[in-house]
Amino acid sequence: MNLSNLIFGFYPYIALTTFLVGSVIRFDREQYTWKADSSQIFEKEQLRKGSILFHIGVLALFLGHFAGLVTPHSWFLALGVSDMMHQIVAISAGAAFGSLCMMGGVILWKRRMYHPRVRANSRFMDIFILDWILLTLAVGLLTIPVSIYHAFNGDASVMVALAEWVQSMLMLNAQPEYLSGVGFIYKLHLFLGMSVFFLFPFSRLVHVWSMPLGYMFRPYQIVRTKFVKQR
Repeated sequence: MNLSNLIFGFYPYIALTTFLVGSVIRFDREQYTWKADSSQIFEKEQLRKGSILFHIGVLALFLGHFAGLVTPHSWFLALGVSDMMHQIVAISAGAAFGSLCMMGGVILWKRRMYHPRVRANSRFMDIFILDWILLTLAVGLLTIPVSIYHAFNGDASVMVALAEWVQSMLMLNAQPEYLSGVGFIYKLHLFLGMSVFFLFPFSRLVHVWSMPLGYMFRPYQIVRTKFVKQR
């Protein structure tokens, strides 16, 4: 078995199994650590700016990757979306939201590393997972010039190959040979991205499972302040 088969044939399932099973085990055994560990009490301004940019960017990137890679190729063609159009949209959205996410991530990284009180209350994994996400983002942004070069030459084969590999993997029949013609920079981005799922249960990222979506749909509440009537 070569390295490519190991990384793109077996590692995805190791990462996803760790992501799911590890999250369940942590929730069951370490519920007191199941939180975002907000450091807002130590510093607010940079946290607000960085968090908004980062979360908008990362949510858009996740949804864009999911839609672009999981949707069958034939569906795009049936909707009148050619491979080249698909690639141009992916490049544009990836550049825009990737840059947004990177700006927010750098603000959060600078805050965590150089604000004395935030740094003093940061665990090793808090810093490591942020470093890893930023590295994944940086490599993802580096794929954009390569994709632009492919687009100028009318070549969308890499995008199609990446989608076919992702779909084969989700069908529990990963086919690493789909990536045989894919450049190293794309493969590195895939590995780093899969590793985010592997590291997920061991980091503060688990708070994603507890996203308070219920607040968006709960009944409107009126809060009245108590006051003493002056005589």
